Amino acid sequence: MKHKTILFILITLVVVVACEKPEARRPKQHGTTNFYNEVLKENKKLLASPHGFWYTYVTKDTLGLSSPEPEDVVLLSYSISDMSNGLIYERREKTYKVDKEDFIPALQEGVKLMKKGETITFVIPSYRAFGVTGDGNKIAVNQPIQSTVTLIDIKSKKDNEIN
Repeated sequence: MKHKTILFILITLVVVVACEKPEARRPKQHGTTNFYNEVLKENKKLLASPHGFWYTYVTKDTLGLSSPEPEDVVLLSYSISDMSNGLIYERREKTYKVDKEDFIPALQEGVKLMKKGETITFVIPSYRAFGVTGDGNKIAVNQPIQSTVTLIDIKSKKDNEIN
């Protein structure tokens, strides 16, 4: 008799619990909205800098040489690191026609601040580097970078017109 009573109580509990109306729940918050809000908040802070990036001189010109102008051809070397100084891309040289070729957006602007022989380390937020998509290789989504750039030489547009 005891077993029948316990069995009856258990079946009654299962029926009562199973027949309850489901309680409405709040939808789950997916990371995308919060992720983009955080990205926007950080990028607004970075916009407070005049160029949308920060930089510091490693080697500064003391001779008062001129900076490259649009259409000048510059020879530079640069490396790319993450914010913990972990090397992403080793130092490489690049010939770049100022304002006429595709290059990392912040460095396109940064090269125009430099003088021959200077070395500058740039801290670049993702939106001024490779965007929210990264470079599809070693630079991740929304990853800020550091780039140390040395301006090796400047071939003036005027010099190119004479030749």
